[in-house]
Amino acid sequence: MSLAVAIQMDPIESINIDADSTFMMALEAQRRGHALFHYLPQHLSFRQGRLYARVRPLEVRREYGNHFSFGAPESVDLATMDVVLMRQDPPFDMAYITATHLLEHIQNDTLIINDPIHVRNAPEKLFVTHFPDLMPPTVITSDKAEILAFRDEFKDIIVKPLFGNGGAGVFHLKPDDENLGSLLEMFTQLYREPVIVQKYLPEIRQGDKRIILIDGEPGGAVSRIPVTGEARANFHAGGGAQKTTLTTRERDICLAIGETLREKGLVFVGIDVIGDYLTEINVTSPTGIQEINKLDGVQLEVTLWDAIETRHHARHGGKPV
Repeated sequence: MSLAVAIQMDPIESINIDADSTFMMALEAQRRGHALFHYLPQHLSFRQGRLYARVRPLEVRREYGNHFSFGAPESVDLATMDVVLMRQDPPFDMAYITATHLLEHIQNDTLIINDPIHVRNAPEKLFVTHFPDLMPPTVITSDKAEILAFRDEFKDIIVKPLFGNGGAGVFHLKPDDENLGSLLEMFTQLYREPVIVQKYLPEIRQGDKRIILIDGEPGGAVSRIPVTGEARANFHAGGGAQKTTLTTRERDICLAIGETLREKGLVFVGIDVIGDYLTEINVTSPTGIQEINKLDGVQLEVTLWDAIETRHHARHGGKPV
């Protein structure tokens, strides 16, 4: 079964082929004989009730400095594609949200991974609030008095932007830190949204855990270890990858959220766990495939494409297309 697969992502020229998860998805799709097409989000056009993209046929290979080739650009109706992979990186801003609205128009014809409606409705730090028993003590607010009261209760806190990514803008404030007022003023100038404040979890010094869920099932995990002097373990913040296994608590977390992810068409998800707490549910363009593959000797992209093809097959009544 050969599928036409359009990949909506950032410029492929600048990716790190040793770390990029989308690159692995493209390699596996190509290995299966699927036709690949690449386009940038800004190349979407909604015209007379149809959604078009200016795509370029794509070939990929694991060759440093020569990892892709493009064919001639062409405008295609995205409803003619079998699968669209929505894989551009955050920030989760109005441009990102607009792209989800546009892709929604082709959902009856094309399988979109992940479902754009539920991507739009599931920002990482907000989606997790629907599982309050799994998350650490948290307040999301613009009210300074609420934040001060939260700090009085929990003393050691983390303050971060609600729609940040990659660990950017995350601050650890100890009980005697005098910078909270200035930090909130800075956040007010930079963002219109509330901030998220959480109890500091000292387990972060031993790292957090990125767990990949594929169609609601845990596929693998990697511990991310912060560098000395850092309170952030994100790979973007310099965190190192370490082999790990899932604890009983982490399996319970996956079980608690798995059915919701499946129902919402969130096929490729990365969750972040610190100690016993779920801190984020990443549905936009999760990473971690290559790190887990190298440490565990697995091929998560194979499992992922099995899940995508199964969903595509089911959409067509189990009949070949």
